[in-house]
Amino acid sequence: MDSIPSRPDPTAPAGTAPAPTSNAMRRALARARSGVTLDAAEAAVLLRARGADLAALSQVAGRVRDAGLEAAGRPGVITYSRKVFIPLTRLCRDRCHYCTFVTVPGKLHRDGHSMYLSPDEVLDIARQGARLGCKEALFTLGDRPEDRWPQAREWLDAHGYDDTLAYVRAMAVRVLEETGLLPHLNPGVLSWTDLQRLKPVAPSMGMMLETTATRLWSEPGGPHHGSPDKEPAVRLRVLEDAGRSNVPFTTGVLIGIGETYEERADAFFAIRRTARSYHGVQEVIVQNFRAKPDTAMRGMPDAELDELAAAIAVARLVLGPAARIQAPPNLVDGEYATMIAAGIDDWGGVSPLTPDHVNPERPWPHIGQLSDRTAESGFTLRERLTIYPEFIARGEPWLDPRLLPHVRALADPDTGLAREDVVPTGLPWQEPDEAFTATGRTDLHASIDTEGRTGDRREDFDDVYGDWEALREQAASAPDRIEADVRAALATAADDPTRLTDAEALALLHAEGPALDALCGIADDVRRAAVGDEVTYIVTRNINFTNVCYTGCRFCAFAQRRTDADAYTLSLTQVADRAAQAWEVGATEVCMQGGIHPDLPGTAYFDIARAVKDRVPGMHVHAFSPMEIVNGATRTGLSVRDWLTAAKEAGLDTIPGTAAEILDDEVRWILTKGKLPADTWIDVVRTAHELGIRSSSTMMYGHVDQPRHWLGHLRTLAQLQRETGGFTEFVTLPFIHTNAPVYLAGIARPGPTARDNLAVTAMARLLLHPHIPNIQTSWVKLGADGAARMLRSGANDLGGTLMEETISRMAGSGYGSHRSIADLEAIATAAGRPARQRTTTYGEVPAERLATGREFDGRLPDLLPVLEG
Repeated sequence: MDSIPSRPDPTAPAGTAPAPTSNAMRRALARARSGVTLDAAEAAVLLRARGADLAALSQVAGRVRDAGLEAAGRPGVITYSRKVFIPLTRLCRDRCHYCTFVTVPGKLHRDGHSMYLSPDEVLDIARQGARLGCKEALFTLGDRPEDRWPQAREWLDAHGYDDTLAYVRAMAVRVLEETGLLPHLNPGVLSWTDLQRLKPVAPSMGMMLETTATRLWSEPGGPHHGSPDKEPAVRLRVLEDAGRSNVPFTTGVLIGIGETYEERADAFFAIRRTARSYHGVQEVIVQNFRAKPDTAMRGMPDAELDELAAAIAVARLVLGPAARIQAPPNLVDGEYATMIAAGIDDWGGVSPLTPDHVNPERPWPHIGQLSDRTAESGFTLRERLTIYPEFIARGEPWLDPRLLPHVRALADPDTGLAREDVVPTGLPWQEPDEAFTATGRTDLHASIDTEGRTGDRREDFDDVYGDWEALREQAASAPDRIEADVRAALATAADDPTRLTDAEALALLHAEGPALDALCGIADDVRRAAVGDEVTYIVTRNINFTNVCYTGCRFCAFAQRRTDADAYTLSLTQVADRAAQAWEVGATEVCMQGGIHPDLPGTAYFDIARAVKDRVPGMHVHAFSPMEIVNGATRTGLSVRDWLTAAKEAGLDTIPGTAAEILDDEVRWILTKGKLPADTWIDVVRTAHELGIRSSSTMMYGHVDQPRHWLGHLRTLAQLQRETGGFTEFVTLPFIHTNAPVYLAGIARPGPTARDNLAVTAMARLLLHPHIPNIQTSWVKLGADGAARMLRSGANDLGGTLMEETISRMAGSGYGSHRSIADLEAIATAAGRPARQRTTTYGEVPAERLATGREFDGRLPDLLPVLEG
């Protein structure tokens, strides 16, 4: 190991604890040697290893790295990516005190530069890089400059872009199509929706975490003070959202900016938690601070190289053998052997063309020199792509199908590393051909009732949903504390349910025995006063046009990989045929939803709606959950508003308010890996309502949730309805546990109890009154007797005939997939109430539709018998 002068303790970061004792260092090293998982305190001790201790620490870290490379099938290989830097804009809304990359509009103007690189400038850099054998186009830019600089906003408007990210997306597509380089995007803080927008155009993305020390952001004088995008909690959310979105993501830690050793250790543990939960961190950069002239931190001492080596070694021990750990080679002052010994296995991006625009004073080493210095330490330097081999091997959903040809053109099929002899050439970036070819088990809507599903879980059960053990820890939460008087709460509910406080509502959601009976009676009285005694229903057909989906919802037993035995996709003709069949027996509505199939373009939803309207002009198209809407919008590059407008023009009438589950991200991120966040669901539904597209609303309960989550969900829906008035009904969706992955993993409980069902139905009636007058119960999930009981507890609607139902049946529901008109009216009779057929928006059904429905009893020909399980 090369000798590096030690940094004396007096220059240690401000606020750092006293130097560890020799005994503490020996204990920490002993635990590291024995392979015991380090805690944060031990990691902080080892970050201060110097001299012989640092040599011992590096030896352990090197062994861990070597084991990881052996397991990955590339022992003795250190990788790098041959890239070009594309500084798309040097404007930024943040004010980091050490940054020399960012500038201001006036300086750009004085130097003769535009606010953004032009498309020609972007492509010129990329083409030159391609000729030199580069395969990565690293897009580097400041965070959302249009939010701070009017000149940036003016440039975007003049060139027809809604925001900077729209320009990033457009230029990534141009680079793919015209040069063949693979974009790696570093646009700063991204929302969940932003990640969906950019994923189809980039095999990988990145953002440095830098630090978890909030005080460096919040306190005046801190290096991140005045920079909204540098709040650690915000940046950690980006890492989590990237993992949820199946985006191969690069992150890292910047050492020496004023953090303590304890805070430095905490940053590594924060990255580990995210990597463990979502398996989406493809590499971790450990970067040393270098002071730069003309910055506020120009007088700050550089982080010394022994600190960098210790940080690399600790990162390796904390993150484990499977982690890919990188040190930028232009920042190590030639101490390559030291960093290799400390545990790196990657040198990051190295450019034969463009400078490091973030550290312009530090030129890249020549690749030949880097190869020689790597060989001196006994390793072979190999070129990789911007997406690591492990993620190429995983395939869907980590690599969008539209990028697959570009990656395959450059990747060695055996190793996943770069084909070093290949010069990139442009390839079309386009939607897969024949998106609507009928494939797979297209009769599943019928055979699910006779043959059932092929197995109770997918073959990738252990990997696709994230880390089950981490989820178990996350799902463990304290029970609700009930402090309100149930009798007083019942009195308030009976007098005026709109006056219920949260404490009273929570008490009623926990009601049992006589109190529950009283609650259901009050809810039934409120129902009678609000909508009368008629039980409504609709003659409808469900059409689930595909069950191929890679979102990773842990409650969903419907989703399949394209290669699974139960996977299917319907053709447009089959969708239209099913709609026509439903119309022939009296249907007024088709309800259409499907999985997030990676091959379906964002315009596919328009094609589905148009196919139904072309075949059956009078059919009401109730289709596409908020998740599907976001998917369509991000795939087309349209805003949600513009996408919904186009969908409405194609024939969309209303949308189902599914994909809500529980509108509380505490629960949501246990239930689903990659579905849209609660705020995004709300924004989509609000936008739909503003466009005159009404929706239902739903809540799935009885899994890892508690009554306090039900209360928050119902309050959210009531508030949104006060704002928009767009909800037609609220649908209770009891969790079907039998084949749900989150139940099979031992995390969720086995669905709601009978008490839960009554309490949720009754409280939905009270808490949504008078804003959402229609409360629907689910015969699919509760059966006829259960649905009748809910009709006596505040519900007034039975939903529809369905004609086919696959989602709940795949999950294990035992109540069949269809009901006739007579069946539904019999449920109403059992509840002692009259029944009335309705339209989707609860209007009167035309006489012709009523007569046709009565003639055929709302049944398709040759329907299978209803199962009572």
